[in-house]
Amino acid sequence: MGNASALQIRDAVPADRDSIRQVALSAYEQYAAVMPEERWLAYRESIAGSVDGEGPMARFVAELDGEIVGSALLFMSSEQAYGRPELAIGGAIVRLLAVAPGARGKGVATELLRESVRRSRQLGSPDLHLHTSDMMAAAVRLYERLGFERAVDKDVSNGDTLVKCYRLDLTKPVPFERETAVT
Repeated sequence: MGNASALQIRDAVPADRDSIRQVALSAYEQYAAVMPEERWLAYRESIAGSVDGEGPMARFVAELDGEIVGSALLFMSSEQAYGRPELAIGGAIVRLLAVAPGARGKGVATELLRESVRRSRQLGSPDLHLHTSDMMAAAVRLYERLGFERAVDKDVSNGDTLVKCYRLDLTKPVPFERETAVT
């Protein structure tokens, strides 16, 4: 995992917002090349707005050697996460899991997901959901490797893009779960 001893997951504080926005935008910037420009601009605006948006039960960041290199938001319903109550997800949803391009391959996303599992369990959620699309192939491989399974009934369409839902059953042991120190 590389510099695992220097990687720390902690609650985000208001002073982190600019760093979180920068990390999230840099993490998702690679998709600008595969999306129509107008859709990318709307997606970029949505990402930036989510940093300051209301609704998350938790905002946390990953710091590597004192620098914020990752972040995630945790919501407790599809209405809070997406403004889509019709998805009928009444449990934990992780959104905008982002890892700065220079910090990829160091276990940052796994640690953010581990913290998402821990927080979801604390909040009493029986499962953890997330949404992604095929253009995020590396993320999909990670989610599947960590035990997330497709929840086709919670998929949505965003224009001509199928946004796939993945679910991790928290009523069973989660292979990558362990205690983490959160400050």
